[in-house]
Amino acid sequence: MKQIKICHLYGNLLNTYGDVGNVMAFAHEARKNGYEVEIETISIADYFDAEKYDFVFFGGGQDYEQRIVQTDLLEKREQLSKYIEKGGVFLAICGGYQLLGQYYYDAYNKKIEGLNIFNHYTVNQENGNRFTGAIKIKDYNNGQLYEGFENHGGVTYLSENQKAFGKVIEGNGNNGSDTTEGFRYKNTIGTYLHGPLLARNEDLCKELFNISINKNFDN
Repeated sequence: MKQIKICHLYGNLLNTYGDVGNVMAFAHEARKNGYEVEIETISIADYFDAEKYDFVFFGGGQDYEQRIVQTDLLEKREQLSKYIEKGGVFLAICGGYQLLGQYYYDAYNKKIEGLNIFNHYTVNQENGNRFTGAIKIKDYNNGQLYEGFENHGGVTYLSENQKAFGKVIEGNGNNGSDTTEGFRYKNTIGTYLHGPLLARNEDLCKELFNISINKNFDN
């Protein structure tokens, strides 16, 4: 039987807001199309093999858990960067999205270094404000509308060489000021959309699944 291999990065630590549903939705799409699914949690001290997986999910957690994984994550940087550059399908939500960038600040305004694979960075909102509530965006690649909810105290700014995932139609997105939401690079998406994103937006789930099985790594 055909097989799909899914990596849930730090799934035992970074699993707030029910975002494990993204793994469940992707696995459901694979099984529906006749694939056997293998899901592996890669966590502290585990080796991440860039050649092994068809889909990688990297969620978020509380500041405490994200500080725990930070040092370990840096040891995985080379293989994660390799996976991204070869066009592996990678979805990073909230804290995972922030940690792919240069840095973010925790609730105590302590700077947490990211992987620095991408140039975006995240700072705290003034007066402890948060962006919460429903959000709708328009995918810059295909014009599709995606819905979710956001709950983040950080504001993220993309670099000039980064392409946003979508344009904010309703809600706040990356920073509440420039109408950008998330980023997309090759087959990697970073975003603040909870929901979970793939469970609420079937077209995106199908798109990422089809890329993973077609090995369409030239985007």
